[in-house]
Amino acid sequence: MQKVKKILAALGIGGVLCLAACEKTFLDLQPLDQPTEAVYFANPDQFKAAANDFYNKMIGFRPVGSDSKNSSLNSNIYEWMDWGSDLLSAGYGWPSTLNPGDKNWVNEYAYIRANNILINKGNGYKGDYSGIKQYVAAAYFFRAWHHFFLLKRFGGVPIDTVVADVNSPILQAPRNSRYEVMQQVLSDLDVAIAGLPLEGSIAAADKGQVSQQAARAFKARVLLYEGTYEKYVGKTTDGDGASSGAGSNGYDPGNVNKYLTEAATLASQVMTYNDYSLFTGEDSLSYRYLFILEDAQSNPKGLTKAANKEFILSSKYDYTLLQGNANLTHTGGGGVSRKLMDMFLCKDGLPFSVSPLNKGYASMTDEFENRESRMTCITGKPKQKYWGFSTAFGANYTLANYFTTFNWPSYITVNYPDLTTGGSGYGSRKWSSEQINRNDYQESYDYPQIRLAEVYLIYAEAKCELGNGTISYADLNISINKIRARAGTAPLTNELIAPYPSLTMLGEIRRERTLELLGENTRFTDLMRWGIAEQELNQVPKGMIVQYNGQPTEIATFTNPYTNKPAYKPASYPYGVDQATGALILGLPPVVPMTRKNYLTSIPTDQIILNKQLLQNPGY
Repeated sequence: MQKVKKILAALGIGGVLCLAACEKTFLDLQPLDQPTEAVYFANPDQFKAAANDFYNKMIGFRPVGSDSKNSSLNSNIYEWMDWGSDLLSAGYGWPSTLNPGDKNWVNEYAYIRANNILINKGNGYKGDYSGIKQYVAAAYFFRAWHHFFLLKRFGGVPIDTVVADVNSPILQAPRNSRYEVMQQVLSDLDVAIAGLPLEGSIAAADKGQVSQQAARAFKARVLLYEGTYEKYVGKTTDGDGASSGAGSNGYDPGNVNKYLTEAATLASQVMTYNDYSLFTGEDSLSYRYLFILEDAQSNPKGLTKAANKEFILSSKYDYTLLQGNANLTHTGGGGVSRKLMDMFLCKDGLPFSVSPLNKGYASMTDEFENRESRMTCITGKPKQKYWGFSTAFGANYTLANYFTTFNWPSYITVNYPDLTTGGSGYGSRKWSSEQINRNDYQESYDYPQIRLAEVYLIYAEAKCELGNGTISYADLNISINKIRARAGTAPLTNELIAPYPSLTMLGEIRRERTLELLGENTRFTDLMRWGIAEQELNQVPKGMIVQYNGQPTEIATFTNPYTNKPAYKPASYPYGVDQATGALILGLPPVVPMTRKNYLTSIPTDQIILNKQLLQNPGY
């Protein structure tokens, strides 16, 4: 019996049904009551309250887990910001050994169980179904959301569509293949799309609830992911399903083009709605303030969250009702790698490596000249004044005359790179608040789950894949070139990149995705679905350039006027300087290198002990 209890717990089964009340606003998600499942779901308000609780189970700023009494099950936003990749806080950041247990397995199945309960109660509802239709549709959406999370992490997993009890076959079920899981995800999303309201029909008090367009956008994301994974990775991570892995049952090579075609179609549909638009309200700093809009004191133009029409689905936070509780401003958004710095485009639309606008690296500011605006929206330019904490950055003090209501703090300082502690010399400020009255953990801007820029990127990538590496000007102009315009760089065209053999259209679209979605939990899965994670993640991480054209760069001999000490301390970099590039070497290649097996995490051994039908992923 004890074993059964453990299995039930792993699937989120048992105990009372905790539901969120929504008497105040959609953000009021704390359970105010704990009725039993048997007496709940009697009217639309109760279905709505139950569905509202699904939203705080997505990755967001606040720690989230399936058991509020067990913090070891909580996921932290820092786990999902691309840290440990080749771009931010560079280093090996993907599990490589057997997991004795995995909170993500436990949490996701607990969340799915809650979705299944609502769906089951909806099927037996005696009242007017139209009153609960959108809440049941939301349950299908989130069931797809969590199965997709499991698919990306583990590959094939047991599909859970029932409210299990101690006699349910799922407790001892084998893994379904990734292809079977994908079909379930797509099926659930079709039901969700059919039942969810359009954005324009969602009442102001309920804004933040999932819309039909959000479900279409998410399905486009799912289809692009799986279409490219099956194209570039294929069945190489499946295992045979007899001795390891989940097998390849349901695999169909025709699904690649089918999925990519539908991804482009769905993205195109979402792009036609006037409910959404790219945020451009802060001019060249729009990318900067998109992520930290809170109230009129959080940005130069005094805008509020209402100005942001780019987020299609987001986790909602509020200073009074639900603060972010992540302390992102103080801790910063991770160390920016040399690789990322060189990926940013020049204003002519070309990569730094080939652009004639390239100013080199001799001066601290040279590499920032003639570059796209996302570069300084993400990291601070040397010799500029900023305010903030630690390695994070706040407002750009050079725009002080742009602010009329701010009382500037005393800790405004000039940004001088610090090469005394072994870091890259570049910090990320993407999530750093500029709300003058916020203290640690009080940031209350919203977290994007799906935004219009990603939809444009999905469309462009799917079209380019379907075109065997080519895409029309018209398709570029209705998608990716809108993003580039906001970034202050020239449109992407075939003529632009044609003179440079190292550049391809698909490669530039992937570059655009990498830059635009930085720190939004896409880098690892993108490299894996493109089949190039081994190539990109096994590189030596590098930082700032200290040797250029045979001479020390400015930072290499610079004395920080605040400390009156050298800004560069060679002893802090035991691996020295890369002779080919002059960049600081931040570490060695991973001791345990990224291989194809690491595209999937191991199945937690505690789950295999409980269910002998679960086979371990290949290579573990």
